[in-house]
Amino acid sequence: MAQFLLELFSEEIPARMQVKAVEDLSRLITQGLTAAEVAFSAPVTYVTPRRLVIAIDGLPLMQADRTVERKGPRTDAPAAAIEGFLRSAETTIEECEKRDIKGATFLFSLKTVKGQDTAKLLGELVAKAIREFPWPKSMKFGGQTQGWVRPLHSILALFNGKVVPGAVDMGGGKTLVFANTTVGHRFLAPGRITVESFSDYHSKLRSAHVILDRSEKKELILTETTKALNSSLKMKEDKELLEEVAGLVEWPVPLVGNIDASFMKLPPEVLTAFMRSKQKYFSVETANGNLAPHFVVVANMIARDGGKAIVAGNERVLRARLSDAQFFYETDQKKKLDLFLPKLADMTFHAKLGTVLDKVKRLELLAATLATHVPGADAKIAGRAAHLAKADLVTGMVGEFPELQGIMGRYYALHQGETSTVAEAIAEHYAPMGPSDRCPSAANSVVLSLADKLDTLVGFFAIGEVPTGSKDPFALRRAALGFIRLIRENKLRLPLRKIFAAAGAGYGNRVSWSTKIEDSLLEFFADRLKVALKEQGIRHDLITAVFALGNEDDITRLLARVEALGGLLATEDGVNLLAAYRRATNILRIEEKKDGRSYTSAAKKDLFSLAEEGALHHALEKAVAGVKAALPKEDYNSGMTALAGLRQPVDVFFDKVTVNAPEAALRENRLHLLAGIRDTMETVADFSKIEG
Repeated sequence: MAQFLLELFSEEIPARMQVKAVEDLSRLITQGLTAAEVAFSAPVTYVTPRRLVIAIDGLPLMQADRTVERKGPRTDAPAAAIEGFLRSAETTIEECEKRDIKGATFLFSLKTVKGQDTAKLLGELVAKAIREFPWPKSMKFGGQTQGWVRPLHSILALFNGKVVPGAVDMGGGKTLVFANTTVGHRFLAPGRITVESFSDYHSKLRSAHVILDRSEKKELILTETTKALNSSLKMKEDKELLEEVAGLVEWPVPLVGNIDASFMKLPPEVLTAFMRSKQKYFSVETANGNLAPHFVVVANMIARDGGKAIVAGNERVLRARLSDAQFFYETDQKKKLDLFLPKLADMTFHAKLGTVLDKVKRLELLAATLATHVPGADAKIAGRAAHLAKADLVTGMVGEFPELQGIMGRYYALHQGETSTVAEAIAEHYAPMGPSDRCPSAANSVVLSLADKLDTLVGFFAIGEVPTGSKDPFALRRAALGFIRLIRENKLRLPLRKIFAAAGAGYGNRVSWSTKIEDSLLEFFADRLKVALKEQGIRHDLITAVFALGNEDDITRLLARVEALGGLLATEDGVNLLAAYRRATNILRIEEKKDGRSYTSAAKKDLFSLAEEGALHHALEKAVAGVKAALPKEDYNSGMTALAGLRQPVDVFFDKVTVNAPEAALRENRLHLLAGIRDTMETVADFSKIEG
């Protein structure tokens, strides 16, 4: 068994594309090996700014001989069809195998294809992978016809310690011949390196100041930054930026710079945004979490002066950047947020749903409605926050950094004298943005966040712009999950259908609201709720069973039902009762279809001929009473306990009683009794939706 090593060496690959690129390279190569029926061990991949690397062990030196099977026509097919098959398969009828398939005999051509050298196969796979590589964006350089994300300079390809024979024609007179050499760090070790194996490659690159392992680079950045900072400071955690910076350097050297004291008057979010987005700097915090007047820049080289010139240059650039930030901040504060609102009329929310100013007006109305359902909320305060919530979208600062929307609205609201409650609601109304984002808990913040998400969901569903498959261009799934989190974490009681309709009414004649849209939205929320509860081990079919009743649109109440239903089905009584329900409904479905009618009336006591019928009827009456008493009080555990009481009499009934008795009246009465089981259980949940 032998090892294959491949490195595609180019100019700097954009950091955001690197991980996906090396995954695609691995996929293309391994798919080719699998199709060629060549065994191999799990590939190891690495990516740096200038190289995509894959190493695969456990490859045979030769591809095994293979039998290629091809199905032909039936043996009694016209002669022309048989001759055409034999000609295309380059075989004779004597060499073909005959097989019987479903009463007919077919010809099969079986050809042995001799395996080729694995090295030759790998050369073909590499060339094919480069031709078919799915870069999000690629370019053609210097008259070349083969596109690549950045100029591709060399291909290192080794198999069993030897260069893989082959080359890739890039067009424009440039051919990249496979070799056993690469280069190290652009500045620290630019000379060519000859390698013999992956371990040799890894070792020599390390000596040439190239760290292949991305995780190692990230850990090194964190470790060296800690050393560079004094014990009272720490680098602000930023996993996304750390991932990006690791893709920008091959030999990370963290350096600490200073921020001019005059800029520390800016909001910390502004400082962080400018450093992070424009310069890829890490922010520094004090022990108590406040922003410190320092930043961390990760250089890609070891400087002779210890990095002093690099730090000075970056401090100079940062001063210019933060001067811009200061200008935006001071200019924005010269106007009240209210005065920015007219500009929202020029900002389209959606062509069919109006402008952002239209959305603001809807939010004001919707906030007043929702405030009545959120304990502690004040409709007037929530309405004022809704009025100002989107104003910062047209400020200079948010125009430069959209990620500061809401945050800057808070600062500007406080500056103009708004209450902290209004300001916080503005800041939090986009939250939660994802599963790890903090969920608002202040009553008026919750109202505005709910209103913002609800208006978006209702509007797009009303115009038919709903998520399909993996496509969700308006992030409606995220909005629904955020809406559900707000309800669950704040234990809210929201009648969804009622507030859907209120949100739909806010659009006026822009949309044509209907119960069909409500149903679609409710189903969408049910699906999102299943996703939200999946990690908690709560079964999705239980949610479906409760939603299927059609009269449940309160998520808090629904979850209480689901929990109680799960508790019932976790018991032996619940499992057996579910089996009895299915048996009863199956019988009813068959007999109702046969009779052309539904059985919905109560069974008549005077028609009972067996004690088991009376016992089940008595148990049903008791269960119905228990469920009717429990549901209005939302005591779902008691309701489930009442249902569990049916288990024993139902079991005995099916064991002792023949439902389809020869006497018509007796049969009909027993079917009514089964209908009683079905109808009683379906007041709690649609048990037909439960799996297993």
